Amino acid sequence: MRAWAKANRTILPIAAMTAAGFALTLYVFYPGVMTFDALYVYKDMVNGFFGDWQSPVMIVLWSMVDPIAPGTASLLLVTVALYWLAFAIVALRVAQCSVGLALLVPVLALTPPAFILVGIIWRDILFAVAWLLAAGLAYAVADCRQRVRVPGQLVALGLLTFGVLLRPNALAAAPILAAYILWPACFSWKRAALVFAPAALGLFGLVQAVYYEVLGATRQQPLHAIMVFDLGGISHFSKQNVFPGAWTPEESRLITDGCYKPLAWDIYWTQQPCLFVMEHLEKRDNIFASPALTEAWKHAVVSHPLAYLSHRAVFMWTFLFGHENLTMWTRDLDDPSKIIFADNPRLMGLKTLDHALRPTPLLRPGTWLIIDAAVCLFAWRRRNTPSGAFALSICGSAVVYLLTFFAVGVATDFRYAYWAVLAGLAGAVAVAAERRTVP
Repeated sequence: MRAWAKANRTILPIAAMTAAGFALTLYVFYPGVMTFDALYVYKDMVNGFFGDWQSPVMIVLWSMVDPIAPGTASLLLVTVALYWLAFAIVALRVAQCSVGLALLVPVLALTPPAFILVGIIWRDILFAVAWLLAAGLAYAVADCRQRVRVPGQLVALGLLTFGVLLRPNALAAAPILAAYILWPACFSWKRAALVFAPAALGLFGLVQAVYYEVLGATRQQPLHAIMVFDLGGISHFSKQNVFPGAWTPEESRLITDGCYKPLAWDIYWTQQPCLFVMEHLEKRDNIFASPALTEAWKHAVVSHPLAYLSHRAVFMWTFLFGHENLTMWTRDLDDPSKIIFADNPRLMGLKTLDHALRPTPLLRPGTWLIIDAAVCLFAWRRRNTPSGAFALSICGSAVVYLLTFFAVGVATDFRYAYWAVLAGLAGAVAVAAERRTVP
């Protein structure tokens, strides 16, 4: 009862802070920052085309909300609303343990690692926000009666599934969060282990069913982007051109010594002097999106395992701790040499902040991997409490999610760590609040 009395005293302050944060976010970002990825999704929506390179579920969502405010504004409104709702729910639940920490939660939502990306239209942002809201709902109803808890859990599972449909590479991290949503009062590693395989397989099957059966998405072979990146990395570290097809000596020399960068796979698609790689694979020999590329990748990995591991290790280190990684999106879509929001002083101010913080550990995925792992360690002893289970589950899933990029990552943008940022902020407060719980 004393815990609920604490929470009741904070409802109005938290609601006011959340409303102010929501308004401030729209003031800074409206109508949202369009990126190349988002532009492709929007064009597909306008043309009625569903492909699996970007999530077709994002196309469906955008088409549903677009009449509210056509263009980026509609998706911005959805993302920002879910973002502040998630932090508000976490704050109200933390208030049962500590009023001071509860009032800190909305403030953390304004910290640069989280705030500078929330208004940029990327599915990674929407994915992370949906998962934080899912976990927050489970956290909020953990101690409630069944008639309240079960509906909350069902909504949370829906948001978890929505996140996986946005980002299928989250399949390995999703079962951890699913186990928590099903049993939010405490965390049992045995239960999580039993749920892991069935949940991962079930979500994988759901992705296939929704993408290809329900939405009829065209298969564009997004996994082949990973294979091209790996073939380029293996070629570089083995000093042998392992790409399938016929190549001139000069092309092979560039592939092994001049093209490879551990920053992104599209150096073979959009950047000179290596545009010839994708031109060859797509146009000359029609190898891209064909079984020949898959076979070449398998053969290269088996024949040059050390080169493959070296490439993946260098990529992962660059992703976690690199100084050149993209953080806030600023490029104009028509002229990349220009800033997309040069006429918006608020976003220009945020860009200045981003530029100042970019060299610091604050905008490194590796920092948030360490923070999430540390929260897991502190939360482990409190895993039998709702706050400990919440912190352990979200930060544990964030750790697993980041580590999956060792195998499937093809770019080092900071946005891929956004779930780790939100999990680290919310998890740290929750585990700190548990230490102050009234006996």
